[in-house]
Amino acid sequence: MNHTATDSPYDVLILGAGPIGLACGIEAKKAGLNYLILEKGALCNSIYNYPVNMTFFSTSERLELAGIPFMSVGAKPTRTEALEYYRRIYFLFDLKVNLYEQVETLKKEEDLFHVKTSKGAYRSRKIVLATGFYDLPNLMNVPGEELPKVLHYYKEPWPFVGQKVLVVGGANSAVDAAMECWRKGAQVSIALLGEEVDENVKYWVRPDIQNRIKEGSIRAIRNSKVIEILPEEVRLSTPEGDLHLPNDWVLALTGYKPNFSLMNQLGVTFSVDEKRQPCYDHSNQESNVPGVYLAGVVCGGLNTREFFIENSIAHAAAIVQDILHK
Repeated sequence: MNHTATDSPYDVLILGAGPIGLACGIEAKKAGLNYLILEKGALCNSIYNYPVNMTFFSTSERLELAGIPFMSVGAKPTRTEALEYYRRIYFLFDLKVNLYEQVETLKKEEDLFHVKTSKGAYRSRKIVLATGFYDLPNLMNVPGEELPKVLHYYKEPWPFVGQKVLVVGGANSAVDAAMECWRKGAQVSIALLGEEVDENVKYWVRPDIQNRIKEGSIRAIRNSKVIEILPEEVRLSTPEGDLHLPNDWVLALTGYKPNFSLMNQLGVTFSVDEKRQPCYDHSNQESNVPGVYLAGVVCGGLNTREFFIENSIAHAAAIVQDILHK
């Protein structure tokens, strides 16, 4: 049940109901703060949008919140097990979460933040951005990318049985999609920017994809770049010249980036290098804008390999302790 705006301002509004947003809500509730979590989609929306059969790299105990045991069948939990665990956390702590409520505008006036959403308007003394980085795909920016055959999110292999599929990317999402689609009978090619799949691909998956490429089951197009997508083919540039690849589907799994617009609205500044990391105090997670805190993987900007659930859970306690101190 959604919570409506109150006459008095909240102590803290938390944007994002993923694991880190929930952790912030737990700490805020324990501290007696008047808080509310706003989430544009489902509970743990990013995890919900992961591939159906995904297995986490982390072990279940490293994803636990508030000392509540996370039981999984294997050492590394699945997407479904994570969704179930965080669902139980949500109900166990009776967290105040508004789901399917998109934040549209954020602004600060004197000592209060004014937040307008798709369903209402709120005021708060503090803001926590725990919005992750899975919202916006890194586009290839090539002709034909808008075609319906091009997907930037992959869920499961069944739509691609008997189809010619080009997977673009060499990291975990791309490799998982390539392997699953091939195993269900797709004709799979994978376009790699370099010579090999990413060295950070899950250690139990990397040898598998390498062997499938070596035996020719999956075609690796190395040192390649998509330059045009057409209804029945994809054109790639390669060291040997342009390649015209017959094609039914393109899975453009080229990574994702944070929603910078919310931080821009609040005046958060960023590093000037290619990482574009938001500026914040690492001791308390407060950004350059007083009262605006950053939690979770959003802290990494475009550097999406530094922050994960397990090393970001501590952000919640640091933030709430700082709010109480101030």
